[in-house]
Amino acid sequence: MNILHNLAFGFETALTLHNLMYCAIGCVVGTLVGLLPGLGPLATISLLLPLTYSIPATGGLIMLAGIYYGAQYGDSVSAITMKIPHASSIVACIDGYQMTLNGKTGLALFTAGVSSFIGGTVAIVVLATMAPALGEVAFLFGPADYCALMLFGFMCVSFVTTGSLLNGLAMAFIGVLLGSVGTDVNSGTARFTMDLPFLADGIGLISIALGCFGIAEVVKNLDSGEERTPFNGKIKLMPTWPEFKRIIPSALRGSVIGSALGLLPGGGPVIAQFAAYAVDKRFSKYKHEIGTGAIEGVAGQAAADEAAARTSFIPLMSIGIPENAVMALMMGAFIIKGIQPGPGMITEHPELFWGLVASMWVGGCFLLILNVPLVRFWLSVFKIPFNVLFPAILFFCCIGTYSINNSLDDIYITALFGFFGYMFMRLGLEAAPLMLGFILGPMLEENFRRALLLSRGNFGAFITRPISGTLLAVIALFIVWQVLTFYFQSRKVPTPLTV
Repeated sequence: MNILHNLAFGFETALTLHNLMYCAIGCVVGTLVGLLPGLGPLATISLLLPLTYSIPATGGLIMLAGIYYGAQYGDSVSAITMKIPHASSIVACIDGYQMTLNGKTGLALFTAGVSSFIGGTVAIVVLATMAPALGEVAFLFGPADYCALMLFGFMCVSFVTTGSLLNGLAMAFIGVLLGSVGTDVNSGTARFTMDLPFLADGIGLISIALGCFGIAEVVKNLDSGEERTPFNGKIKLMPTWPEFKRIIPSALRGSVIGSALGLLPGGGPVIAQFAAYAVDKRFSKYKHEIGTGAIEGVAGQAAADEAAARTSFIPLMSIGIPENAVMALMMGAFIIKGIQPGPGMITEHPELFWGLVASMWVGGCFLLILNVPLVRFWLSVFKIPFNVLFPAILFFCCIGTYSINNSLDDIYITALFGFFGYMFMRLGLEAAPLMLGFILGPMLEENFRRALLLSRGNFGAFITRPISGTLLAVIALFIVWQVLTFYFQSRKVPTPLTV
């Protein structure tokens, strides 16, 4: 009853006219941000952060939060329709874009919208009921535990890709190597920069994502020699009842996974989407269709993405630890308003905490109402012939890349990874594991160093800690199972044909 009372108090705050307006502005801006290549919530919140000086604390933070979780859905639109992803929509390119090629773009976007709403709703229940307790879970994870968790993520690559475990891990390893390019923060040594000054800060995530997915897909379509329009004809928006029954289980699974991973520093939407996709590919009734344009491939990752975006506020507001760069900016916004995130925030500023929680559900309703009817508008773009559309796609890819550092070098890097992405397609390799390795690689290295520093070089710390030891045991069993599966399959000799 106390939780219901607190939620009622939160909705009383969130449903005021001004806070509704700020929530709507945040959701609209966030969706538009997600649609534009290269411009993510991090850059947008950075630009709009000074505006919070003149906006009331609750309204300003509600608007910034709306930009963050609104961008998660906008990311899915560009990934599904044009195969141009942001960091949080890489997995949406796999089945979502295949559904576009199969003429089911409307169904894919509807699935992403409904699944995002389900994921957000489940996450808000978790946020409201378990925020004080779950915030302390992060304290249980040490550097060794995070290393094991990230290695487990690499193991999940075999479920994300359509190829073999070896191919998936090889691509992930390439991503880890790319993530190590730049200046080592500990020693100040330049690594793999080839004496090129613009590589001193490393390779940008946007450059790799737009190159390996956006530009590579354009080149592939041009190479096919077919004059193709991604969408043409009647828009099928509403799913049939059998299709809707396929959406719900995947969305619920993704919601639980995203809500859990959103609690962990370094987790968040990026890892949640890979984990949800891996679980669906392993346990879904239609797992044989995933990777070829299955609804589950869109529903699970969209729900996990949105759920993780919301539960990532728990470590920030409960223990004062931002789990990613966006949450670090949100922490800055709290401090600007004279509010210190942490254990005392819920009791000292209940109207802000519960108002923000309630506004997330209101924002989810805004996104559902705004974006599902706008599916027809997004699809109208794809009635344009591809030979007219692809220069615009390349233009926006270049603008999005250039806008990050205002450097032409970033465009050259994007073009180079466009070539690599095209070669990966021709070789039958997936770029998604490479992106996972690129994102997790620096975090893996940092936590590995911390773990060895705390244990004074003793590698046994990775085994003796309960969490890391358990995860490493699961990884070992997983590898043994994969090797045995490969061995027994290779032992099967085809029966000779009899005449």
